[in-house]
Amino acid sequence: MAITNPIKNRIKTLKAEYDRLRRGKESLLRIIDEAELSESVFNSNAIENSTLTLKETERILLDIEVSRNVSVREVFEAKNLARVMEYIKDKTEKEFSKEMILLLHKMLIGNINDNIAGRFRKKGEYVRVSTHVAPAPEHVEGMIEEILVDYGSNHDDYFSDQIAKFHLDFETIHPFCDGNGRIGRVLINYQLMRLGFPNIIIRDKEKRTYYQSFNEYRDSKTMKVMGKIITLALTESLHKRNTYLRGGTIITLADFAKQGKKSINSLINFARRQTIPAFRERSVWKIGAKSTVK
Repeated sequence: MAITNPIKNRIKTLKAEYDRLRRGKESLLRIIDEAELSESVFNSNAIENSTLTLKETERILLDIEVSRNVSVREVFEAKNLARVMEYIKDKTEKEFSKEMILLLHKMLIGNINDNIAGRFRKKGEYVRVSTHVAPAPEHVEGMIEEILVDYGSNHDDYFSDQIAKFHLDFETIHPFCDGNGRIGRVLINYQLMRLGFPNIIIRDKEKRTYYQSFNEYRDSKTMKVMGKIITLALTESLHKRNTYLRGGTIITLADFAKQGKKSINSLINFARRQTIPAFRERSVWKIGAKSTVK
């Protein structure tokens, strides 16, 4: 299995704290999710080479004019993805199915390319990602049904291993003409939320490692890199929400380093490995002011 026992134990402890602290504080969690939405949209679109900045994404989602000419397509990419991300939060009781995936894709690609929205690739529609040529269109629907069955019937592997494998398989199949990466990352959050976890952000700054995970999987069928990406992002998401749910003052990691006379570089390395309860907001590392760091 890709995930080690110490990581499993850390997530188990953080999840138990999250479940305990969240009671009666649903409104705070909604506020955190709303504040995080533009960052989630920006990063997922940036991985697909969108030119929008975080600030531009925020303005578009608030229906505020941006200071430069932005293509209509990029405006719809931001708004549609935000709509999809908001939609799944209230649909976690629904079956994780082919129909759900097609609906999310229709919402994502609608008004961008209605000819391909909400359907899998059909005869003659071949795609590739870098050097990877995706399976022929006539095999797509059957392959999607197969990985859905595999995911739903796997009761032995750790949940993040299951999600990592599904994502790697989904992106390898590349079932759509467009929008595969964004829908795939939405599905990761849908799967996590169905298990009672908060959503995660896979960040554009980690794109190289993210793409590396697909090459690793195709070459050797190992999920180690993708499993690490998901568990690190989930640990960070839990650290963030638990810190807010506890109350107290939140400061930048730089200020925390000054107050404790610690090396900021060391703290950032710990934060990236999630061995301290730090988290990012708008690419700035933050932490609870009273956090204990050895």
